[in-house]
Amino acid sequence: MQIEVRPSLIVKSQGKNSVDLIWLSQLLKDIESGNSLVVASKRSGTSYRGAWGKLNEVEEALGMPLIVRTKGHGSKLTEFGSFLFKFIDEMQAGHLKYGHSYQETLLKEINQIQKAESARWKFLSSSDSIIQKAIREVKGFSLKIAGSGESLERLLNKEAHLAGYHVSDKQSSKAIFQRLSKNDIQIYPVMKRTQGLIVEKGNPLHIRSIDDLLNPKIRFINRQIGSGTRLLLDTLLIQEGIEPLDINGYLQEEFTHSAVANAILAGKADVGVGVKNIALENGLGFIPLKDEIFFIAMHDEMVAQPESSKLIRKIRSLSSDTPGYKAVSLNRQIKEWL
Repeated sequence: MQIEVRPSLIVKSQGKNSVDLIWLSQLLKDIESGNSLVVASKRSGTSYRGAWGKLNEVEEALGMPLIVRTKGHGSKLTEFGSFLFKFIDEMQAGHLKYGHSYQETLLKEINQIQKAESARWKFLSSSDSIIQKAIREVKGFSLKIAGSGESLERLLNKEAHLAGYHVSDKQSSKAIFQRLSKNDIQIYPVMKRTQGLIVEKGNPLHIRSIDDLLNPKIRFINRQIGSGTRLLLDTLLIQEGIEPLDINGYLQEEFTHSAVANAILAGKADVGVGVKNIALENGLGFIPLKDEIFFIAMHDEMVAQPESSKLIRKIRSLSSDTPGYKAVSLNRQIKEWL
C-alpha cells in the first residue's frame, strides 16, 4: 500500500469540497511564468473548465481574486495570487520535513488494525513451537501463550475461542475430557510429544534422572505454576518421593520451553524440563522422561469454522515432520486417554 499525505484547502460553498494545494500552487506558478490558463490547466491534468471552476471556488471562499482576466491578454496573477503559491510552497516545505513520519504513523496504524481485524479468534495455548508455527501459517487467530490450566479456564469462561493444552497422565486427561464435554466443548488430539530433562551439550554433569536434581551443585530452572510441564514435574516428584524445595532452583521459573533452553545456553542453569525438539534445535542434551498428548479444545461454534480444521491439519502436518513429535489424528489412537 502507498499513501501520500499532502495538504488540501477546504472550500465551503454549497457543499464541502477540497482543493489540492499542490495542484493549485503548480497552476498558479504556470500562469505566473507566462502560460495561459488553457496550457496551465492541461499541464495540471485538469480540463480548462474544471480549472476555472476550482479557481472560482477558492476565490469565493477566500474573498480574494487570484487571477486578473484581461480580454486579449490572457490571465495574470494578482498580488495575492503570487503570495498564495509562494505561501503554499513554504508550507509544503515545512510539511515535507515531518510528512514522512506522519505517513509512517498512518500506515503503521492501518496495518495494526488490519492485522487485529484479521485475527477474529482468540487462541490461548501452552507454549509449543509447533503451535506457534501453525499460527503464523493459518490466518484468523491471535495466539497468547499461557499455561495449560489457564488456557482451559479462559476457554471455559468464554474468554477464548480455542485452547491448547497437554497432558501426560491418562487419569488427568480423562477428567479434563469429561469436564470440557459437559460444557459443550469439543476436544481434538493433535500430536504426541516427548518431555524430558534439557541439559548442557554433552551432559557434563552426567544427569540421568529426576533423582539427580537433588544434587545441590546442579542448578535447576523450573516452569511457571499452571503450566502443563510444571504439573508433569510435580507429579514425577511425588512419585519419586522428592521434596520440591530440596531441588536447587525449583523456585526459579521461566514461561516457555525456549526460555528454559536459553537459560541453560547462557550458563544460568544446568538443567530444566522441556520438549525434545527444543533441546535438539539448540544443540543441547536431552534425557526423556515421559510422552504426552497435546489437545486443541474449542467451543461448538468454532467447529464449523473452516479455519479451525485448517489449523488442526497444519499442527498435525508440522508435528509429523518434527523430531520429538508424532501426529495424532484420531480419538481411537488414544482412547484410553478420553
